[in-house]
Amino acid sequence: MARTLRAAYHLWIMLAVLGLGWALSAVTGTGLLTDSAAYPVIVSLLLAVGLYGSTSGIDVAEARGDLRTLLLAVTVGVLAKAALIVPVLWLAVGEPAYLILAVAVAQIDPLSVAALRSRSRMSERGKTVLSVWSSFDDPVTVLLTAYLAPVALSALDGGADSSALPVTPDAYALTMLGNVALVVVSALAWYVLRPRRGVAGGWHGLLRTAACLLVLACALAAATAYGLMLGVALVGLFYRPPVLAPVLGRALATAYYLALVALGLLLVDGVEPGPGIALGAAAFVAQMIVGWLIARNLDRYDRVSLALGQQNGVTAVVLALSLQPAFPRTVAIVAPAVVTVNVLHFVTNELWNRRPPPVSDEPTQPCSPAPSPGSCVIKSPG
Repeated sequence: MARTLRAAYHLWIMLAVLGLGWALSAVTGTGLLTDSAAYPVIVSLLLAVGLYGSTSGIDVAEARGDLRTLLLAVTVGVLAKAALIVPVLWLAVGEPAYLILAVAVAQIDPLSVAALRSRSRMSERGKTVLSVWSSFDDPVTVLLTAYLAPVALSALDGGADSSALPVTPDAYALTMLGNVALVVVSALAWYVLRPRRGVAGGWHGLLRTAACLLVLACALAAATAYGLMLGVALVGLFYRPPVLAPVLGRALATAYYLALVALGLLLVDGVEPGPGIALGAAAFVAQMIVGWLIARNLDRYDRVSLALGQQNGVTAVVLALSLQPAFPRTVAIVAPAVVTVNVLHFVTNELWNRRPPPVSDEPTQPCSPAPSPGSCVIKSPG
């Protein structure tokens, strides 16, 4: 029982922070949060920080071994999951514009996956696949949501382009050029400022660290102001100041909790539990189907674990906040959907992890008589 409660720690914190936001809104009357001029800026900044943190935790060397699987997961996988969610969402919501929410909840939260790794019995290969999948489907989900939002908005009665996502149809090409420029400038800065062996520390080291942090702050600011979310996600693959390593996880957790508080603040206008639960359940089942198919080259235990890997976190919450001004029912639907996904993840993984430890799929080779007691010689296949 105590072990189960400890495993549910993340879930309890999420519910508590959501409840705190709702209580603050009910007491202080902050329901008009989305009308603030600072709202879209804060939402975009949280999104940029979340994307940078997601990709900066990827071990690129480990990911190369399953590159094909990972590419399928973050491209075809995201689209396939959204397509599986759409029919359920259509029946539950009944308004075509809100089908955009199928994309918004299709990602897997890398922060939750990182916390899961230490107590999971998956193989190191399976853990790597899940970690990289959860990190890279975030920017893909953000881009799809940003580019499809104007299309969805045109189907909304009385819709206006008030989304906090800063990508507009007329700016697609310009935004892509901006992403490329952000990556190139950051790469040049990292080449100049990166830590080198044999270089003395002292004031030189402090100045280099300060310059690294300044460049990163500028990159996040540019991504926030101009919607360069793909660029800032790619920057996270190589731009990694050592001074950030001990605090990056806390920074991401802070961004997540701030986003949850904002989500709770907006719940004062009401919740739609029916559509929300349906959306969350559909997202979890979609991951079960797509995860099982995409991970077919892994062993059975890892395939099941990947199929049960759906979790929603900072990206899904921030996307909900960004869509709320244009799609007024978003938060009321996504909030219970996020809770549903995380409850299903906790329950199914607790049941799965109580099974006996997985046995290696590799066949045991016969052992010939040993030249000394307590040892043996493995026979060659020939």
